[in-house]
Amino acid sequence: MDFRQRGFRYGILLSATFLSGALLGPILARAASQDSNQSETYQLLKTFSDVFERVRADYVEPVKDREVIENAINGMLTGLDPHSSYMNAKAFKDMQIQTKGEFGGLGIEVTEEKGLIKVVSPIDDTPAYRAGIKPGDIITALDGKSVVGLALNEAVDRMRGPPNSKIVLTIKRQSVDKPLEVALTRETIKIQVVKSRMLPDNIGYVRLSQFSEQADAGIKQAVRNLRQQAGGKLTALILDMRNNPGGLLDQAVAVSSDFIDRGEVVSTRARHTEESQRWNARGGDITGGIPIVVLINGGSASASEIVAGALQDHQRAVLLGTRSFGKGSVQTVIPLPGSGNGAMRLTTARYYTPSGRSIQALGITPDVVVADSREEPARFGVEREADLNHVLRNQGGAAEDTRAPRTDLPPIAAQLPNKPPEGFPKFDMLKPDETDFQLQQAVVLAKAMAGRKSAAAN
Repeated sequence: MDFRQRGFRYGILLSATFLSGALLGPILARAASQDSNQSETYQLLKTFSDVFERVRADYVEPVKDREVIENAINGMLTGLDPHSSYMNAKAFKDMQIQTKGEFGGLGIEVTEEKGLIKVVSPIDDTPAYRAGIKPGDIITALDGKSVVGLALNEAVDRMRGPPNSKIVLTIKRQSVDKPLEVALTRETIKIQVVKSRMLPDNIGYVRLSQFSEQADAGIKQAVRNLRQQAGGKLTALILDMRNNPGGLLDQAVAVSSDFIDRGEVVSTRARHTEESQRWNARGGDITGGIPIVVLINGGSASASEIVAGALQDHQRAVLLGTRSFGKGSVQTVIPLPGSGNGAMRLTTARYYTPSGRSIQALGITPDVVVADSREEPARFGVEREADLNHVLRNQGGAAEDTRAPRTDLPPIAAQLPNKPPEGFPKFDMLKPDETDFQLQQAVVLAKAMAGRKSAAAN
């Protein structure tokens, strides 16, 4: 998640750390001048300088200084946790374009794990989505070339390209014995992050696919459209954030505020207490207090978990689905002077729900657990944050059972099946009402909640 509100003090910290031997001199001198506890730092910096010079002089082929140094910086950051990384100028520009909701490529959100590339989520109505790429898929090769040894930024760069150009992804998928080869044609990805439609009984459905700069405005417009279609008699709302990989923190706060009248939405705790912050709801409930059901699953991460946690803690919505991904950390994107307009993405804080829960490596547990399939897939690779290397610990948060018990669930919530019946059809994106079991149960729950609210008002 891009923590854009504050620059922090890290902006120039790394701009001169990994430079050639001549420029390392002042750093070494400072380290040597400090107390004896800094002697190890001095030796390590000298070792880096020696290695760098040896690579420049003796590597089998000539190498560019920038390439070697950028690799070293990226290695330092990726060794901290799964979400810190270095972005060169092109990768930084691509990230800025993506947060605006338009970029070229396949439409796929990925992360790195054990040298391979793992799919967090395909983006709706993109080449990756239409080709059936799934959350949890492991990309092992691009155009037949292994991704082992590629930095995440390099892999993303190779998947992007001019519209109408083609690429073949080799994928390892759970419960599939042999690799899959998926041919894709790149497109200009213009993300419509919010989609909506009316369901029976004046129940509105809103799909939020990611938290780009259009998220909050899109939610507001969708609710206005639904209320108009319902003739001002919208009875309930289903907010679908399944496979939503997250995005911008300010958008998560704004979307939460669309449904909460007042109170805390999220807080962050940084290494330095003066940089910890708290965000409260700013505005009013745009739905007028109608019942809300939120759909989440293992692909719901980061900003979507902030919204789900806030609505759950305020008992403003009932969460249905499966446990979320569990990314409870905040990343600050920090431009680096002198790096050719590159930047680093640095984990600077953990975030906490209004009740004080940290969902880091745990995720959000829905109020009503409903799986999307009867089969328990064979586990392969990364499924959630806790499966990543160098994962941050969950610390400082309140226990799950400290939340106030829910008193607003209709009796039918306890009767909903936790998985589809035998023979239930395989999900078809063209026929969601007939094949999306979790959505079907959300409709049943939303209808019951609306009926209960109507009865209480009479």
